[in-house]
Amino acid sequence: MQLQFLGATGTVTGSKYLLTHQGRRVLVDCGLFQGYKQLRLRNWEPLPFDVAALDAVVLTHAHLDHSGYLPLLVRHGFRGRIFATPGTQELCRIMLPDSGRIQEEDAEHANRHGHSKHTPALPLYTEADAFRALELFDTRRLHEPFEPAPGMRVELLRAGHLLGSAMVRLRYGDSTLLFSGDLGRPHDLLMQPPEAPGQADFLVVESTYGDRCHDAVDPVEQLGAVVRRVAQRGGVIVVPAFTVGRTQTLLHCLARLKASGGIPAALPVYLNSPMAVDATEIYRRHAAEHRLSHEECAAMFGVASMVNTVEQSKALNLRKGPMLIIAGSGMATGGRVIHHLKAFAPDPNNAIVLTGFQAGGTRGAAILAGAESIKIHGEYVPVRAEVVSLSNLSSHADRDEMLAWLRGFEAPPRRTFITHGEPAAADALRHRIEEQLRWHCRVPAYLETAALDPTGGA
Repeated sequence: MQLQFLGATGTVTGSKYLLTHQGRRVLVDCGLFQGYKQLRLRNWEPLPFDVAALDAVVLTHAHLDHSGYLPLLVRHGFRGRIFATPGTQELCRIMLPDSGRIQEEDAEHANRHGHSKHTPALPLYTEADAFRALELFDTRRLHEPFEPAPGMRVELLRAGHLLGSAMVRLRYGDSTLLFSGDLGRPHDLLMQPPEAPGQADFLVVESTYGDRCHDAVDPVEQLGAVVRRVAQRGGVIVVPAFTVGRTQTLLHCLARLKASGGIPAALPVYLNSPMAVDATEIYRRHAAEHRLSHEECAAMFGVASMVNTVEQSKALNLRKGPMLIIAGSGMATGGRVIHHLKAFAPDPNNAIVLTGFQAGGTRGAAILAGAESIKIHGEYVPVRAEVVSLSNLSSHADRDEMLAWLRGFEAPPRRTFITHGEPAAADALRHRIEEQLRWHCRVPAYLETAALDPTGGA
């Protein structure tokens, strides 16, 4: 078995792992690179293998850094099957076409306003490309064995990160390879905890928060304090949020706060993402995967006014506070939230609330680092609004939660590969694992290939 790392090395984006075994090829995850320009440019480069000869793709979950390259893969000739859980397939049905539309809208906006170096600016892929990719999905439930290619037997395990998210356990010959995917938290507000890992000869594990622990605070109370403070001064709270996962957590927190009197019941809350409305409905249909009751799902769905049209979105920017706006994307890389940041970031009465990991090179990372201005549509926008980070709303396991999960292995893996983390986080987790668990670890480089030797080496 050959394992090549085509993404999520030195970064938390672009997850792609190519497996080659007995002439067959399977890709685990197929994500977009985000953040720094040199990473985003990789999305435009050809993949280092014959896409048309690829047998299958297996997805861990629906977030675009794990699924967002699929429309390009299909455009370049892939015609195999895309295996995913039912939850992941349903979320991809709304996320991938939305991503294609945003690509097209951003290219059209750049051409209309002339702020691109390319003439004309082109979308990375289109909505039509996304729909073609969706035709290739083949769902598998957790613990339902299948063969994405002859000689490779796969089982999906609950990862607890997002609706439908899964670990990928792959067996070949007498050996086992486990991909953690993005690993959830044991006490997440919404999701059920990740399963115990069991046994694996080789492990590929994420390291998003490999160098830190989440704040030991109640995220509901923390959010309530921010909202009360900004509402009292008549400000606008802009929350960039991942449309799937983080948005539903935020809506649940806001519903609890309004019900308990923790924030003003009359405070206008706007959900500016038609896709998030669809995603929230999917949570109702997959109640077994999360902790919310039917009543809590209904409260989550009803706490915000839904913003559907572009005209309604633009009108929000002309309103006065107090109000709270949730809009995608979570790292402010695109979508409607950047228009709200353009309108509200310059006012010190307002606040920008960041609710998850901010990858290097994104607007969210710049805002978190205290940037005085951010570039939007070719011009620099001052950031005078209060900036608040609610790290405890993250759906990624932190360092200690990750180590606790790793201790659940029945025996140490022969080799552990640490991916999906910024360099400092990945290396910190490597050091902790080697020091505390005495496992053999490696942080692979981009395009590196490892031979997974069933006789004991790698």
